[in-house]
Amino acid sequence: MSWDSLVPKPTLVAPAAGVFELDQDTTVGGEPTTADWFRRHVGAATGLPLPDAARPTIEFRIDPTESAPGGYRAEIRPDGVEVVAHDAAGAHHAAQTLRQLLGPAAYRSALIHYGRCLLPCGRVEDRPRFAWRGCHLDVARHFLPKREVLRFVELLAMHKLNVLHLHLTDDQGWRVEVPRFPNLTRVGAWRRRSMVGRGEQPEFDERPHGGFYTSDDLREIVAHAARHHITVVPEIDVPGHSQAAIAAYPELGTGQRPRVWESWGVSDEILNTDPATLDFYRAVLDHLMEVFPSPVICIGGDEVPGATPAHGPFLRSLVEHIHAQGRRASGWDEILDAVDPLPPQTIIATWRDERTALRAAERGHDVVLCPEHHLYFDHRQSDHPDEPIPVGFNTTLEDVYAYEPLTERALGLQAQVWTEHLDTPRRVDYATFPRLTAFAEVAWSRDRDFADFRRRLVDHHLPRLDAYGVEYRPLGGPLPWQTRPGVPGRPR
Repeated sequence: MSWDSLVPKPTLVAPAAGVFELDQDTTVGGEPTTADWFRRHVGAATGLPLPDAARPTIEFRIDPTESAPGGYRAEIRPDGVEVVAHDAAGAHHAAQTLRQLLGPAAYRSALIHYGRCLLPCGRVEDRPRFAWRGCHLDVARHFLPKREVLRFVELLAMHKLNVLHLHLTDDQGWRVEVPRFPNLTRVGAWRRRSMVGRGEQPEFDERPHGGFYTSDDLREIVAHAARHHITVVPEIDVPGHSQAAIAAYPELGTGQRPRVWESWGVSDEILNTDPATLDFYRAVLDHLMEVFPSPVICIGGDEVPGATPAHGPFLRSLVEHIHAQGRRASGWDEILDAVDPLPPQTIIATWRDERTALRAAERGHDVVLCPEHHLYFDHRQSDHPDEPIPVGFNTTLEDVYAYEPLTERALGLQAQVWTEHLDTPRRVDYATFPRLTAFAEVAWSRDRDFADFRRRLVDHHLPRLDAYGVEYRPLGGPLPWQTRPGVPGRPR
């Protein structure tokens, strides 16, 4: 595999003559988590033992004076590979680069071809453009089993992304176990049926849907992500998007006793602002912070029909509770106006327009850019007549790649995978890839060219995704089994 195959595009590449061959005598050492990861994954794909050694032929070293956080320098010579990274995350990014250079076979879980394992000689210097390179995954509308979340983490790491924002609660389901409040999962984790598509006349599948993660499931996801230098940011959405919680504990609502919602869109059910409701959510957040070590905890705050002036102080109390535990609260951009004053350390995820991002930055908030027009991956990928359940804006691969933030003052960027219409892991793959590959290059690389990216994608990266088993959307349109004939969408 050649140096011009890498995704996202590195900062600087200087190819050189020759190759380094991995063989039975190759050893791997240095930064222990990276060396172990490389040994486990590349070793399985190549059939090589890649043992540790005092003087390894592939070495991952840490030097805080090198590059910037997440950055690294790697030099491949005929006699070995030397990686010098700013930190352990940078070492892992370098290991991902080496894996890409080994070709698609390096993404298999076992050796299938007996051939030489070669790395091209040369030098690469690389560092990320943004500190927060995130992907939001909605597991509330449609539950994803733990094994699929673990796999999703690995795919984020392949693309040098470093934040997984888990949307754990919504009107249609509550997905996180809270032992003090068992009805949240006993009642709130499943619904009797689900809406199919977004037609003018609602249709339902008449099939129960549900699932939740135990505390230990979530700890496992967090630990797996940490091995890949990914932070898992949990979200408990309040005071709207709360019908599943109200179905479990009706006293949280405004007097109704609703079922877990079966439709898409925004429910009118919202939390009341009673002291008991505030105490309930403080307890939920305490449990969440015990399970998730993330420095950031998201409380949503978006789309609250019927909000009252009392909901602002309600949200501020939860923000202050998170900050009192030494964490930082984040919320969608509506929280900027709903809470006055909003503590300045609150992170704002701006999804509606970037003018809000500029306003938030002017008020001293860190901002994560999540623009609906560019980075919502539930939105349709083309106007192709076979596009499955076409909703939202037409957001092509090129549209994602063309996104350019209005400000470099942002903490970072985040793609959103909402799952109202993604009811299986295969549908998540289809909606997410290869658009997430384009997003990763926007978040990482400063020097970009779509024609060059498309060449690297088609010639090199799609074969990697094939080898890994990702059922992405082909660039020419969906395959027959990826279509959803007769299921209506709602294009915008």
